[in-house]
Amino acid sequence: MMILGVYATLGIFLIAASRNPLAHRSLIWFTVWSSVVHAVIMAIQAMGDPMERGHLVGDVPALLVVAVALAVLTPRGPARVCR
Repeated sequence: MMILGVYATLGIFLIAASRNPLAHRSLIWFTVWSSVVHAVIMAIQAMGDPMERGHLVGDVPALLVVAVALAVLTPRGPARVCR
């Protein structure tokens, strides 16, 4: 339930960020990279535990599809300079 709560919250913020994606690139890229890391860790754990192998055909590909879709669809714009 905890991870569902985290992802539901993240989804709400991503929907809000979609209105102005250039202003929210850091949130979008956090989602991309955290999804990749989550998928890799889940895949490693699933390979080590036969009871968790179902994640290799369900959750892992889903996380990677989301990461790739967000990475491809995120607009590129001029880099912001932090001051």
